Amino acid sequence: MSKFQILVVEDDAPVRNLIATTLKANDYRFLTAATGESAVMEAASHNPDVVLLDLGLPDLDGVEVIRRIRSWSNVPIIVISARSEDIDKIDALDAGADDYLTKPFSVDELLARLRVTQRRLAQMQSSATQSAVFVNGQLRIDYAAGCVFLGEEELHLTPIEYKLLCLLARNTGKVLTHKFITQSVWGSSWENDVASLRVFIATLRKKLERAPDSPQYIQTHIGIGYRMLKVE
Repeated sequence: MSKFQILVVEDDAPVRNLIATTLKANDYRFLTAATGESAVMEAASHNPDVVLLDLGLPDLDGVEVIRRIRSWSNVPIIVISARSEDIDKIDALDAGADDYLTKPFSVDELLARLRVTQRRLAQMQSSATQSAVFVNGQLRIDYAAGCVFLGEEELHLTPIEYKLLCLLARNTGKVLTHKFITQSVWGSSWENDVASLRVFIATLRKKLERAPDSPQYIQTHIGIGYRMLKVE
């Protein structure tokens, strides 16, 4: 059985049992919790590798659970919720969630999201023990030298484009909201300037993507933000 351990936070017993059965069938270890308070306690006690979190819990809102866990842990959190409005996704992602899966969901999609998270964790662990170079497909970022290459070609990026690319690269596989990106790159005074962010992303894509209309590296989540895709 995999050493990878998952905390399932879901108050709906049939859904919780479906997820648990799916994880067991795919050799994942797992814990379960039916309330927000017990979820926080299980996360603190067992230090899981991933948290699968429903937002509609009986005692705490799931967004508050995210905030509490984020106060001491960077464990990947994948939200699984019936709330499908953009504002709900944005609130969860801004609070610190890494991904968002809307109910009803397919077990195949859930497993795919878990595999992406596993690859991202493995990449982060590998990067921590290797030189400060990020590699994703043909994209290579030499953090120490401040250089970016696509294949053998060096890309000439503006300081803002470079900061945006590094932010996305360090969060590969994670959806970053407009607010998170603008605050990280420019500061809080820019947090609502989505128009400027779109302009910079567009110029970055022209340099990075061979076919900007079919992006390979930077995925747009309309109304929410952007994600750096993992290129196999």
